[in-house]
Amino acid sequence: MLIPRHAAIVGGGFSGTLLAINLLRHGSLHVTLIERRPDRLGRGLAYGAAQADHVLNVRAANMSAFPDRPDHFATWLKTRNKGSETSFATRRDYGDYLCDLLDDMQRAAPGRFTIIADEAVDLELKPDGVRLILASGGTVDADVATIAPGNLPPHRLPAFAGLNSAAYVNDPWSCDLAEGLGPDDRVMLLGTGLTAVDSILSLVNGGFEGSILALSRRGLAPHAHAPAAPFTACRDKPTGPLSTLLRQIRRRGLEIGWRNAIDELRPFTQDMWRASFAPERQRFLRHLRPYWDVHRHRIAPQVAARLEALCDEGRLTIMAAKILDAVPDRDSLAITIRRRGMTGGETMPVARVVNCTGPLGDLRRSSDSLLNRLAERGAVRADELAIGIDVDRQGRALTRDGEAQERLFVVGPMTRGAHWEIVAVPDIRRQVWTLARHITGAHWVEAEGL
Repeated sequence: MLIPRHAAIVGGGFSGTLLAINLLRHGSLHVTLIERRPDRLGRGLAYGAAQADHVLNVRAANMSAFPDRPDHFATWLKTRNKGSETSFATRRDYGDYLCDLLDDMQRAAPGRFTIIADEAVDLELKPDGVRLILASGGTVDADVATIAPGNLPPHRLPAFAGLNSAAYVNDPWSCDLAEGLGPDDRVMLLGTGLTAVDSILSLVNGGFEGSILALSRRGLAPHAHAPAAPFTACRDKPTGPLSTLLRQIRRRGLEIGWRNAIDELRPFTQDMWRASFAPERQRFLRHLRPYWDVHRHRIAPQVAARLEALCDEGRLTIMAAKILDAVPDRDSLAITIRRRGMTGGETMPVARVVNCTGPLGDLRRSSDSLLNRLAERGAVRADELAIGIDVDRQGRALTRDGEAQERLFVVGPMTRGAHWEIVAVPDIRRQVWTLARHITGAHWVEAEGL
């Protein structure tokens, strides 16, 4: 059995930071964390680029960093007079919470934790370990390595491929979305999900007084959290094909409310995904995913209220439509769309277009040097749905031939192909906690591996 003495982690966002903390908690090994953006260490993109009133989409009671200490974050909030179990805390506060955890662990494990501000551009797998090559020319030798790439930037939609215009923003977190815009301008958001919600808030908070048009194929926006009536959750995993499951959820929703019907699936979702075959998963992604996302990944009530007010004021429109063409027009863009259910197109001037389609999952389109080199050598591969990196249930990276790597792991949203539900804090914290116990052997100490 492999007993690592040194573990390296590439990526210091939420997933990588929390894995480092758990490795130090459960073992006696040395941990090296490599992060190219030291200003986002512990925070990542989600909590490092957040504005003051960007709030979490989950109540504090379910946002603890540790599955074995469920009240940890709520306690942290209360001791600082920042909220309680029922609060939707700000993302900045959650970023501070993660940084506090990192600082606490550095003090608790002196000499066992190294942070390197650099970019890992390659990784060599050897019979006795791994070697990480850094952009600075340095190297890091370890027994095992874990890649925690977080969410990769979105790819361009076909209508915007090759477009060279300052009016098009491919990464909504890369700039001030409201800068240079006037009250008569229109901004178009490509997507109506959580990324679009964040971009709407960023525009309004940035002083934008013009109109916002958010569009997607179905025009679905996230639903809001709301108080749910007490109910007795089902203890048995649902069975059957997706069509049967959909009918079961609808029937259950009539009995206990749709929010409860969705939430009671949480303990079973990953197992249900793993038990399904590729054609079923493909049908889910094509036909049901948009509906699942808006019901499963809900927004805070106060955010929903702001969006409703913007719609009532005529400043925000959410539309089901498809982009047909995008043509530069001086400092703006002429966008042609076709509304859902219509046959003809319509063209409108847009001062700024923001890609809010969400993070990239297709490894084949990635521009990340490390991931590209590993994929070229066959050390990692895309999953069969091209929504992430292929891993086994233990998080081990699979080679081009499907062999599990004993010394290379992947955590975070890029493992969605294997787990599906692996984008929210409750899912990732369980993933990294389990992996840390596997790497350190803690699961054997407490007989969990028997």
